[in-house]
Amino acid sequence: MPFASYIRLFSNHGRLLSFGFIMSFSSSFGQTYFIGIFGPAIQTEFGLSHTLWGTIYLIGTLASATVFPWSGALIDRFSLPRYTLFVGLLLIVACVFTSLTAGVTSLIIAIFLLRQSGQGLASHISITTMARYFDTQRGRAIAVATMGFAAGEALLPFLAVASISVIGWRWTYGVTSILLGLALLPLALWLLRGHHHRNHQHSHRTKNERKKIETPAAAVSWTRPEVLRDRRFYLLLPGLLAPSVISTALFFHHLNLADAKGWSHAWVTGNYVIYATCAVLTALAAGPLIDRFRATRLVPFAFLPLVLGLALVSIFHSPGTVLPYMLLIGVNSGLVHTTTSAMWPELYGVKHLGAIKSLGTSITVFGSALGPVTLGGLMDLGVSIESVCLLFAGYSIVGGALMFVALRGSSEKFIRPVRPV
Repeated sequence: MPFASYIRLFSNHGRLLSFGFIMSFSSSFGQTYFIGIFGPAIQTEFGLSHTLWGTIYLIGTLASATVFPWSGALIDRFSLPRYTLFVGLLLIVACVFTSLTAGVTSLIIAIFLLRQSGQGLASHISITTMARYFDTQRGRAIAVATMGFAAGEALLPFLAVASISVIGWRWTYGVTSILLGLALLPLALWLLRGHHHRNHQHSHRTKNERKKIETPAAAVSWTRPEVLRDRRFYLLLPGLLAPSVISTALFFHHLNLADAKGWSHAWVTGNYVIYATCAVLTALAAGPLIDRFRATRLVPFAFLPLVLGLALVSIFHSPGTVLPYMLLIGVNSGLVHTTTSAMWPELYGVKHLGAIKSLGTSITVFGSALGPVTLGGLMDLGVSIESVCLLFAGYSIVGGALMFVALRGSSEKFIRPVRPV
């Protein structure tokens, strides 16, 4: 049974899997679905239009995307505990700084710090660790780690709405920094105790695999410059951008979407639990499929639920639409998180995985910067959100088709692609 395999995996690697979960959960405080909850309060306090607030988010996120290929690659050079400590402290500083912002400039810096430390590096640590230290069960390990994203998506937006109504948006981020400093970061570091032994065993195993010419999955680990010369990488880009652009735009403006549709804020955020539950179940189901069929065969199909969800929002106005909409984008999230994360080591190996994955992540961060300002600007221009959703659906179809073309040959016979000359 598939779920029995998860129990066996956790019994053998519970600490490392729990570490992946904690880091992905901690990334929530810099994710769009959390920051977006603060949007209306911040806009009201500073007198920001949708376009200006989206532009602030764009600038801060683009700055994070620019730095990320360098900061994310450092995970290949430093020990995992030291790297985790630095990222955790940076996330705490980001939350404190956000609670003290005084104007547009400081808001841009706050967004940069939150996106870099939370959405970027904390999630990067979680998924890169799973992809690097698990081979035959990589899909399952990534699926377990992504449950941290889903837990954050299910719990934190609703709690943030309640907290903001009681203590205000500034104190809410202040309390967040305390939670990170006293609970989440110490727990993550405790789970990594003895990690140097695991890392030594992994390095030894990788060296031995490189000596086996007949090993099918081995050991051609591409460097980042080599990846940039691979034409498939550029065919993958539109598809990689699609979920990031669209999901970020929607979550960032979900409360504005609710206002446009006549839905209550509590109804929309309260149903994030459906989104998160579907994301978890989909990720858990996708894990064994990745281990059996490879992620490169599954990635293009991750876009179908997103297209259907966008079509629902475009066509229907009833509050009940929120339920299937959250279900479909949850399925999309579960598929995207697991399949794209497992795709990088399948295509390009694990030796330089941090550098390569940080490149891919910087692209998705760039997409997440474009989404909110694009949707906000179109709303300010009077374009209906229904029309925007149809445009997003069309783009998703194109991105998925290009991914299918790029990965079609890479899925055959479980053979790793030939290294470029």
